[in-house]
Amino acid sequence: MEFRDYYQSLGVARGASADEIKKAYRKLARKYHPDVSKEADAEARMREVNEAYAVLSDPEKRAAYDELGNRYGAGQDFQPPPDWGTGFEFSDRGGPEMHDEAFSDFFSSLFGHPGRARGAGRAGVHRMRGSDHHARIMIDLADVYEGATRAITLRGARLDDAGHVVADERVLNVRIPKGLAEGQQIRLAGQGAPGIGGGPAGDLYLEVQFRPDPRYRIQGRDVYATLPVAPWEAALGATVEAPTPSGRVQVSVPAGSQAGRKLRLKGRGIPGDPPGSLYLELAVVLPPADSDKARRLYEQMARELAFDPRRG
Repeated sequence: MEFRDYYQSLGVARGASADEIKKAYRKLARKYHPDVSKEADAEARMREVNEAYAVLSDPEKRAAYDELGNRYGAGQDFQPPPDWGTGFEFSDRGGPEMHDEAFSDFFSSLFGHPGRARGAGRAGVHRMRGSDHHARIMIDLADVYEGATRAITLRGARLDDAGHVVADERVLNVRIPKGLAEGQQIRLAGQGAPGIGGGPAGDLYLEVQFRPDPRYRIQGRDVYATLPVAPWEAALGATVEAPTPSGRVQVSVPAGSQAGRKLRLKGRGIPGDPPGSLYLELAVVLPPADSDKARRLYEQMARELAFDPRRG
């Protein structure tokens, strides 16, 4: 997938005001509208122009795009960073009306499918519900084991009096429900855009992602971790302490275990109905031969065990 330079598509500078962006869009729309244009690629160019305007005319989308666009150029190979968009608050508004299929894969990878704002486009309606807002947030895996309340900072944007985008942010205390899975949403009623003419406010939907943790890997409700063990613990069996997102537990390592063996702790994954499991993959860690005594022990094992790890 190639990076799209929306400023280039509209022929405006990165610091262009909202009025300059609107004028550029209207000029290109007159030139490439399929009903009037004689250009061979009018339809494709019109889609490109519409998509660029859908982003640059929306202060929230533009602010998020600008943060990303400083690192890429038009046509450059592109994949959104895993944490892209985290903490940005987007509304359902913005841009010309387009069907989902008219947007490129590049747009969808950043902003999803735009849909239509509730109550939009209804002429003569004086009392309308505010549009919904959406944001992606990062939480710690441990928070969904017991539930928690966290202060979440959301970044937004607005236009100043000169029509330029300025950053805006707000802090909300958000209750993280126990057993919430990655990708699920938390709905905060009335925390979206204000209503019009006394209409009710929209809602805020927070899509949950787990903050990267080098100790754990998540697959659905199952959690995977590595459990280091000494050679004698793997060979003879042992009871060892293992960390889990809900605290440390005692685990029995069966005698004769090999590296890579998975121990399943049923019900110790993410809570739910049913709960997931916690899988501990054994990693046999060798003590270093950094003393005379350690080297003699290794030499004794080499002589007396006659062990060939490559046999067979």
